[in-house]
Amino acid sequence: MAKKEFGFATTQIHAGTHREDNGALAFPIYATSTFVFDNVEQGAARFAGEEEGYIYSRLGNPSVTQVEEKVAALEGGEAAMATASGMGAISAALWSILEAGDEVVASDTLYGCTFALLNTDIQKFGVKVTFVDMGDPENVKKALTEKTKVVYFETPCNPTLKIVDIAAVSKMAHDCNPEIKVVVDNTFPSPYLQNPLKLGADVVVCSATKYINGHGDVIAGFVVGDAEYIMNTKMTGLKNMTGTVMSPFSAFLINRGLKTLNLRMERHCANAMKVAEFLHDHPAVDKVYYPGLPDFEGHEIAKKQMHNGFGGMLAMELKASRDEVAAAINKLQLCTLAVSLGDAETLVEHAATMTHSTYTKEELAASGISEGLVRISVGLEDVEDIIDDLKTVLDTLV
Repeated sequence: MAKKEFGFATTQIHAGTHREDNGALAFPIYATSTFVFDNVEQGAARFAGEEEGYIYSRLGNPSVTQVEEKVAALEGGEAAMATASGMGAISAALWSILEAGDEVVASDTLYGCTFALLNTDIQKFGVKVTFVDMGDPENVKKALTEKTKVVYFETPCNPTLKIVDIAAVSKMAHDCNPEIKVVVDNTFPSPYLQNPLKLGADVVVCSATKYINGHGDVIAGFVVGDAEYIMNTKMTGLKNMTGTVMSPFSAFLINRGLKTLNLRMERHCANAMKVAEFLHDHPAVDKVYYPGLPDFEGHEIAKKQMHNGFGGMLAMELKASRDEVAAAINKLQLCTLAVSLGDAETLVEHAATMTHSTYTKEELAASGISEGLVRISVGLEDVEDIIDDLKTVLDTLV
């Protein structure tokens, strides 16, 4: 039978499957730090890269390999590298490309820890970072120089859901210099909704803590790209520079969570659309940020580059002071006050004082993150119950 290209659901279940001799359906947890060689010659050959095989779990582990192969297949990349956190993925991906004297052009709206890495930490080592509003690709073109090595962005952006045109920005960067790496954080949409590599990007990073695992019980990340880049990133950014290695148990949980990714994302998207429509018409809400709304600024681009839905993330601006916003969301009963996203539970947070507290007030304003912005990760509960909880609280502000 000729090998065929499977659909997404089949791929998320079967990609990376390695049947064990004992016939176990669920891939086992290889809880081992090291691996036995048949002889000295075999060990030497593996260290020299002349023979495939496992050496030490910081360099590779069968449980981790399986989910790496699965995520690479879902993202449409040649290879993937698993890490112990999303920030581990981002740090390893960037450190494997950059050196002193290089430049990065980055989106001005990013997850708070990513912003801190680029705005402060990475610049200590002689890397210049220029932040621009990538909602307009022309801003990227103006910022590119002969020293630019990376163009980095999220889309939709965290927490304003701003949309960046992946194809347009990638073409602009590669027209300037084909060697520039366009790195896209695909955490918010997951590979079920968006595939940046197919739109011209070079590298995808994500926090697998979120939708890929989907159950709030793992911290993990992935980097996806061509095989040569991923091998280099494993040998430098992961093995030597960060050591942010995914544990076999985390890989086991991610593999289990991935089997239902499409089903969960369909429910997240459907619920988020209904919540966004409710918030859009509520008198206490000044603005709703959700790519699925026809009047959202990036709606048309989102329709072009996202498929199967617009995601489970949204944000809202309330017609209230910062203290009133805090008092209101403290009254939520069903929705949970917590950071992170992509869990079965609906999670609500105040971005300016939580996930984006690394920004100064001036930087928040420049990125469009107001003190009244509330980010919501819409969960898998009955949507009527989510809306009732939000309505009860928002009605107190009218």
